[in-house]
Amino acid sequence: VQPVRIGDELTRRHLLFGMFCLVTAGLYADTLLALYQYGRADSSASHLILMPVVAAGLVFQARTGIFAAASVDLTLGGIIAAAGLALGFAVPASVSHEGSASLGLSVLSLVTVWAGGFTLVYGRQALRRAAFPLLFLGLSIPIPPVLLKAAVDGLKAGSAEAVEMLFTLTGTVYHRDEFIFYLPGVAIEIADACSGIRSSIALMLTAVLAGYLYLDSPSKRVVLILAVLPIAILKNAVRIGTLTLLSIHVDPSFLTGQLHHDGGVVFFVLGLVMMIPVLALLRSPWRNA
Repeated sequence: VQPVRIGDELTRRHLLFGMFCLVTAGLYADTLLALYQYGRADSSASHLILMPVVAAGLVFQARTGIFAAASVDLTLGGIIAAAGLALGFAVPASVSHEGSASLGLSVLSLVTVWAGGFTLVYGRQALRRAAFPLLFLGLSIPIPPVLLKAAVDGLKAGSAEAVEMLFTLTGTVYHRDEFIFYLPGVAIEIADACSGIRSSIALMLTAVLAGYLYLDSPSKRVVLILAVLPIAILKNAVRIGTLTLLSIHVDPSFLTGQLHHDGGVVFFVLGLVMMIPVLALLRSPWRNA
């Protein structure tokens, strides 16, 4: 009798889970297609299609600990998978409508089914150890429109206040009417497209990942995530203020040129630079004293 090697057994589990994911992906093909189209069409949802890749990378990075004691758990895994399937059957068949609530519920259904399959194949101990990657996979669920609008409105309001402070500090003459600023020779409006929602979401995801990878306590991770809001507002205000002042003092085309349309990456990097001192402070030894 040939003994079964642990490596061979784990490989079989990986193949089984891979087949499970492929089969369920086929069952949810319409949902995945709608999610892809939504991510391509809406800049605030462009991150959605990347979340499964990032989640898989996190599992791979921590694979030794996650799969150290892999076992079959038919009970818990079956319950989770069945709950996901039940949710899927309850969702209206309108997932083709990009950004609809039904699309979010359908993606939640698929993520739950995958979590159930993971538990079936690897067991509840592996589920506990892979909790963060699986929860991160949940970020592939579209943000509900109501919450997204609230976030955009909040970022607009914060950015308008910060822009006003920036103009005051630079001695710029202006008149403000809510989200509209009248300046010498130009008027700007902080519209929804200027809220910085896309880069703010990217900063939030970066903070969540950085907290998981580099911080050792939930409280520190919460602090880092909370720091994203003022950083995002300040970064967005610097972008709006810089483009406006350049248009006044250098060239009016700065408000319509390449830096305006494609310069988001530059100011996103600025946001990351602002986040580094916060992360370093939270990692410093005196914080654990």
